Amino acid sequence: MTNAAAPEIVSQTFGDPGNPAILLIMGAMASMLWWPEALCKKLAGEGRFVIRYDNRDTGLSTKYAPGAPPYTFDDMADDAVGVLDSHGVGKAHVVGMSMGGMVAQRVALRHPSRVISLTVISSSPVGIDTSHLPGTTEAYMEHSAAGAKVDWSDRDQVIDFVVKDAHAIASTTHPFDEKAMRAFIEQDYDRSGGLLSATNHFMLKGGEDFKGRLHEMEAPLLVIHGTADPIFPIEHGAALADTVAGGRLVRVEGGGHELHPQDWPTIAAAIVAHTQP
Repeated sequence: MTNAAAPEIVSQTFGDPGNPAILLIMGAMASMLWWPEALCKKLAGEGRFVIRYDNRDTGLSTKYAPGAPPYTFDDMADDAVGVLDSHGVGKAHVVGMSMGGMVAQRVALRHPSRVISLTVISSSPVGIDTSHLPGTTEAYMEHSAAGAKVDWSDRDQVIDFVVKDAHAIASTTHPFDEKAMRAFIEQDYDRSGGLLSATNHFMLKGGEDFKGRLHEMEAPLLVIHGTADPIFPIEHGAALADTVAGGRLVRVEGGGHELHPQDWPTIAAAIVAHTQP
């Protein structure tokens, strides 16, 4: 760890600990609940031991004063290994989404002996210049800018904004269930005791030492990416798959920056195939 005391990282498992382990790492501001329980159970039902956890500053894990996180992306990569240790897992298939996909790439580079395979969903490659790739869409940038006006200590404002956020990054081919999403976000907000600390994720530093190192990746790489992702357009996923030898890209047609229930069959099938013992 850098200068932060070891955090308490809360995790949950699904399935038989004797099966190959899959460690799920979620993205910025998102607790483990954003890995849907039904999807975790689906993977467990395919003979996997599934572990999801709350990143620092989310859910029930250690939180820090907002505005100056005393940890880096590298510490978050070490947290992932700490979760494996806490479950007595030597090696796991690591799956990361969005910012969690960047953390997962760091896990594979920092701790190669702990990673059997890597799956990166809706993310971007670490340590390479992505300035030539398409950026976040104008529409999403406008929505995101409105986040600066949100009082992150006000439950109603935060929930309204996060529901709008979920809609802004949703699939373009599947319906958006606003009522179900609002109920889910209320549950996540209340379990986490608010989302104020989670805004620390946007201030994280670290990872400069990974410049140009992606080609060293030893773990077999699967990239899953929606073709309509407004945050990281699919070219980011393609660049990651191209940079790592043997990297494979699975396109989710019309998929946004989310795990839509109607895309679970595609996502789960790809992960199960990639994590065959």
